[in-house]
Amino acid sequence: MTDSKRQIVVLGGGGFSMEPDNLALDVYILKQARWSSPLVCFIATASGDADGYVVRFYGAFSKLDCRPSHLALFRRTPDLRNFLLRQDVIYVSGGNTKSMLAVWRDWGLPDILREAWETGIVLAGISAGAICWFDVGITDSWAGRLVPISCLGFLPGTCCPHYDGEAERRPALHDLISRRAVPTALALEDGAAAHFVGTELLRVVTSRPEARAYRVQVQEDRSTETEIPVEQLARHPV
Repeated sequence: MTDSKRQIVVLGGGGFSMEPDNLALDVYILKQARWSSPLVCFIATASGDADGYVVRFYGAFSKLDCRPSHLALFRRTPDLRNFLLRQDVIYVSGGNTKSMLAVWRDWGLPDILREAWETGIVLAGISAGAICWFDVGITDSWAGRLVPISCLGFLPGTCCPHYDGEAERRPALHDLISRRAVPTALALEDGAAAHFVGTELLRVVTSRPEARAYRVQVQEDRSTETEIPVEQLARHPV
């Protein structure tokens, strides 16, 4: 059990949806919860509540020491505040960030998620589910281009996932940073996860030996990239 504190764990890529044979990042998230065998809610709004994604979540998390559930917003929806504030971990999927945020805002979910965070429920997510917590995220929600999108603002700055997994990510982010179109960015490669306590970065952990994380910012009107130290987790096979 950990003390009640505001925690967010963001995955640039990896976890059960990308590394089904190594759940090291997912286990790390569970270990940050206040209790053993935590209640874990999966929110797959960004994928349109895709059945296959939800099934993969249950297939992975049913093998871990937790009690999994999911929240559907495209079917009959429960009392959101009552349901979410009972959780210990809220884990958000990848997908279309713009569509996810639009649906969340219509349901009043941002205020509930902030309350959950402030009461010690661990927030986590991959890709869209990672960038959504920042001031700004780099998204491919629009076909054919990467653009910044205003997000929830729980964490300061910009976040860019899949930094090594998609060839256009690095040059697009450097262009945006050099033009001062977005604030200083956290760039996460696939297999890297950043753990925030409050709004401060505590550590970056990885499920792959080659996974890296970077701080990308403007210095003397140029974008610069500084590597952030990482800690590799022990492999956790299914």
